[in-house]
Amino acid sequence: MQTSQARRAVAAALSITTSLGLRADEAVVLQDSNKLTLRLLPCDVLARVASEAEQVAHVEVGLARRLTAAGCPVALLDPRAEPRVHERDGFEITLWTYYAPAPDEVPPAAYADALARLHAGMRTLDTLGVPVPHFTARVEEARRLLADRDRTPALADADRELLDGTLRSLGRAIDERGGPGQLLHGEPHPGNVLATADGPLFIDLETCCHGPVEFDLAHAPEEVDGHYPGADPELVRQCRILVLAMITTWRWDRDDQFPDGLRLGTEWLGRLRTALGRDAQPQPGGTLP
Repeated sequence: MQTSQARRAVAAALSITTSLGLRADEAVVLQDSNKLTLRLLPCDVLARVASEAEQVAHVEVGLARRLTAAGCPVALLDPRAEPRVHERDGFEITLWTYYAPAPDEVPPAAYADALARLHAGMRTLDTLGVPVPHFTARVEEARRLLADRDRTPALADADRELLDGTLRSLGRAIDERGGPGQLLHGEPHPGNVLATADGPLFIDLETCCHGPVEFDLAHAPEEVDGHYPGADPELVRQCRILVLAMITTWRWDRDDQFPDGLRLGTEWLGRLRTALGRDAQPQPGGTLP
């Protein structure tokens, strides 16, 4: 968030939390991107603050409550506050349990087990018609960004064509190969997995979508692949290339707030060319090295 907006977001989070009877004198910024993640002290609440215009918090809270009830390994809403979206000064604020980080990273086997349990719980929700997009909608969102030269002015034409060709061909191939799919987390990368004393817990459910489980697995470290039961290795490889093309595209957005984004965008373009093995438009079935 911009500095002035971030100050208002912090003030809104402190105000809401105090109004609920929790002492919140200080806010420690844990993450600052399209939304602000804060640790509020001394009550030790984790607050996520987003603009009301984004309209994602209600879906995230609803999913979190249902996944918790299904026994899924997800972070809990703070039990001291009403489990809903709080609105203040143009912001949506949700209050979550703060987990002290465990000293070690999540081992690959534990990561795979937690993801498989998350997917199993999500399959029970799928029958309820959870309103989330198909993963191909996110692919098309990335392609629209590439088509908008005003939003991606620093991207060279050859790189633009490479990214668009990868997104188009692999998005179609994965959709056809992956079948009907199921409810997914959408971005279960290490940044969205908490290593806690209770084991790995997934956060940031606003990215949920429908698709094959291999699309989720492609966000995890490669060492996790061999521990996830029943995954299609070739489909995982295709999904890893697709995900690399997507996150590379986001880095070239002029409004991207990811730290050092353009440097990463250039670096990831090189990785994508290596993964595809050539500089031309990819064909379905390309593999990561």
